[in-house]
Amino acid sequence: MNAPGARPARRRPALLMDLGGVLVADKLPAAAAKWAARLGRTERDVVTAVYAGNDTEVLVGRMSGAAWWSVVRERLGLDGAAVAELRHDLAGDPVWDTALLDAVAALRGRARTAFVSNAWPDARPNLAPELSVADAVVLSCEVGFAKPDPRIYTHTLDLLGAEAGDALFVDDVPENVEAARTLGMAGHLHTGTDGSLAVLEAFTARLPQVTDL
Repeated sequence: MNAPGARPARRRPALLMDLGGVLVADKLPAAAAKWAARLGRTERDVVTAVYAGNDTEVLVGRMSGAAWWSVVRERLGLDGAAVAELRHDLAGDPVWDTALLDAVAALRGRARTAFVSNAWPDARPNLAPELSVADAVVLSCEVGFAKPDPRIYTHTLDLLGAEAGDALFVDDVPENVEAARTLGMAGHLHTGTDGSLAVLEAFTARLPQVTDL
């Protein structure tokens, strides 16, 4: 409760947005096809070799990126150079959706913003400097829990000083969006740039012209 005569706390509108598959192009389909052909395996085999078990290990920071890539190397029978090439195919030279990135940047001073991503330890240096567009960047490997774990959402809201009811969450995974909605956030399932831009435009239209953030 506010002290007598004190101004009520200002509610802070907030945008929480995913990175991979939303703001950053997903390179997995092309990489899986390339390496399946090269190794004489199925695309499912390649995806399984790279990601099986990562949810409870590297994705939440219990294993280093280098240690995890040693596991992948053994699974696929690759040498060091091939592992480096595979890593580049999956995450090197990230391709940003500049229209969405510009829309996030335009919210500065009117809403608090955060990128919230299930990511491995090399994600932050790989994606810089575009990450500076947001007020906060929350990566699963750094906080120890991954979407759709509610803790990653509440942690981000705490960083932004925002309430769930004042926040919009955008992600390309239905389970992640549903988890945000369960906490009281508005949720949008990203299926393309145009749809997400329209949602961001509607969100922006409801904001006050100037917000004390």
